[in-house]
Amino acid sequence: MGKTIENTEKKGLSGQARGYAILIFLVFLSWLIFKLITPHNFGSPEDLVKYLQASLMATVGAIGFYFVLVMGMFDFSIGANIMLSAIVGCVFATRVMENFVASGGVEGSAGQLAGGYVALVAGCVITGALVGLINGLFYVTLRIPSMIVTTGLALIYESLASYFAGGKSQVLPATLRGLGRIPGNIILAAVAFIIAYFILNYTKVGTYTYAIGSNEFVAKNMGIKVNKYKVIAFVISGAFLGIMAALTISYSSSMLAETGMASMSRNFVPTMGCFFGTAFKKYGIPLQAIVFGELVINIIFFGFIAMGAPTAIQDVITGLALLIIITVTTKVAKGEIVK
Repeated sequence: MGKTIENTEKKGLSGQARGYAILIFLVFLSWLIFKLITPHNFGSPEDLVKYLQASLMATVGAIGFYFVLVMGMFDFSIGANIMLSAIVGCVFATRVMENFVASGGVEGSAGQLAGGYVALVAGCVITGALVGLINGLFYVTLRIPSMIVTTGLALIYESLASYFAGGKSQVLPATLRGLGRIPGNIILAAVAFIIAYFILNYTKVGTYTYAIGSNEFVAKNMGIKVNKYKVIAFVISGAFLGIMAALTISYSSSMLAETGMASMSRNFVPTMGCFFGTAFKKYGIPLQAIVFGELVINIIFFGFIAMGAPTAIQDVITGLALLIIITVTTKVAKGEIVK
């Protein structure tokens, strides 16, 4: 009887319901802790909307990166990709708007704005996908760990970003910042989530992603072109990081090119959110878990800001808290290899 119930939970909706319950509890717990500590300047309905908007950016990047991580690979060029994509998209959008006016168009017209938004999103997504393609091709060609490959390439992407930026901060025109606030950011993030969900659950790419992640040797013996789908995973990840770049520069209004691996600071939040996805994969809701996970991360982040805690202390406690959460929610079976 007990085994029957256990099997039902693993296969049926009850397993997903349990996963959702844990995620909702984590969101509530993180909110409650900081609400009790700083009741007057944290956790109001308006604040929660702000936390959600901040989490949307990293959520989009994390659901793309999930395709890479679930295959057992890693990407240290996430931050450099976001930075380069945002700068290219901003430069592209600005030039399209300027050219529109120069060719006789009306400043501030619907046609100019439409062209600017298309150029921004297309520039970011195409650049991100190209970065992902380069990462994937170098990885499968050089046959060295993905961490090493993407770390080396990150330096190149940072230099390219600095070149395209012309050594100065790129500021997105005020009329093109609609994707940095409601409802623009929610619509774009929702579209990205639906696309990722469809690819992961209803296409051959999603099926092979899990097959390679479960056992690459068996997948190869089944006739799956492993290297091909690894490259595809990097391209998908890069494209979604491009969408994240568009949301990021729209939210912050500008992007500064950084060198010397300074872009790696942008790796943390999407990566930790992605860890939520891998931890809750057993419940059948990896992408949904990333959405909740990024919200938890941002609640903790803004909670420390409300407390006035120093940045160093914020990073230490946030890292420890997330490690504890992942450890508690990830139950490793006896004899299972952890990698």
